[in-house]
Amino acid sequence: MSPSVSAEAVVREYYDALRGGDPLAPYFVDDERTVKFGIGESLFGGSEIAAALEEQTETTDEWTVESHNLVVTERDGFATVADEVTMAWTKTMTGERFRFDSRWSATLIERDSDDSSAIDWRFVSMHVSAPREL
Repeated sequence: MSPSVSAEAVVREYYDALRGGDPLAPYFVDDERTVKFGIGESLFGGSEIAAALEEQTETTDEWTVESHNLVVTERDGFATVADEVTMAWTKTMTGERFRFDSRWSATLIERDSDDSSAIDWRFVSMHVSAPREL
C-alpha cells in the first residue's frame, strides 16, 4: 500500500491486489472487531479474515474486478465506500469460472502507517453481496 493516499486510492489498490493475486490482509485492520461479509461467508476478526483471504488467493485465479460506480466519502478519520462491481474468478482446482454482478459497501479508518511518517486507510468492515448464492 502506498503511504499518504486517499481512501479511494486504497480501494482501487485493493481491487488491483485482488486482480493480481497479491496479499489482501494488509488492507484490513488486524483486530477482533474487523468484519468481512462475502457472497458466501461471514468473517469476524483480523486473523479469520487474513486466513480466509490467504486461502482465497491460493485457490482462485484469473480475477477480474470492474468497478462501475465507486463512491468514497472521507470524513474525520474514516471513509465510507459503496460500489457496484462485476467480478469473476476461476477456481484453480476445478477450473470452474464464477461471475457476479455485486454490490460492495465498506468502512475504512485512517491509521498511522508502520513507518510513522504517513497515514494509510484500512478496512474495518466490508460487505459484498450478489443477487444469487455462490
